[in-house]
Amino acid sequence: MILFPAIDLKDGHCVRLKRGDMAEATVFNLDPAAQARDFEAQGFEYLHVVDLNGAFAGQSVNGAAVEAILKATTNPVQLGGGIRTLAQIEGWLGKGLTRVILGTIAVRDPELVKAAAKQFPGQVAVGIDARGGKVAVEGWAETSELDATELAKSFEGAGVAAIIYTDIDRDGILTGINWPATLELARAVSIPVIASGGLASMADIRRLAAPDARVLAGAITGRALYDGRIDSREAIALLRQAAA
Repeated sequence: MILFPAIDLKDGHCVRLKRGDMAEATVFNLDPAAQARDFEAQGFEYLHVVDLNGAFAGQSVNGAAVEAILKATTNPVQLGGGIRTLAQIEGWLGKGLTRVILGTIAVRDPELVKAAAKQFPGQVAVGIDARGGKVAVEGWAETSELDATELAKSFEGAGVAAIIYTDIDRDGILTGINWPATLELARAVSIPVIASGGLASMADIRRLAAPDARVLAGAITGRALYDGRIDSREAIALLRQAAA
């Protein structure tokens, strides 16, 4: 069970949004590289980064900030937001990313995702962002008619390293993870599932440590971590103990 601290990038800064609304951005750090170093010092072992501008633009916008993060930490880094071609995937992996997260393109061109997963084993994850159980794309600006579980199942056997499942309605508002939907998705597929959106407190960390939540590969924490609602060292220790 991995607890991933999130660095969401908007205009080169480390921010958090509410329900994916770019107008509802709170800046938490002007220096994403310094934030990455701080997370490593706290004991985190993996970093989750999202290029928010890139998710809307369909191409890397905060590339310089991402590269600075890669230089600042020895931790593995996974990146999502605006990565939609094989050339972009290869380019980012060549710069030192451990894993790329493909979201919009997983809906628009699932065959490209499967080809990428085959070409780069263990380095391609699928981001499934859902609003009311339906997949949202283009930086969450559009909601499709595609069911989240249906999309996840379509990548079974394709070599996808993980699915990052985000409940948009809970993202950044500290109401807790959508446990029923997240656990249901994790049980429906053999691909490792990482929970995202809504993690609010140490109560959610303790819920992650419960036996039935071991079906999950991990969870992403953002605003609650920045706000101090989660004690990073206590959370990491608790999850390690539960996995032992």
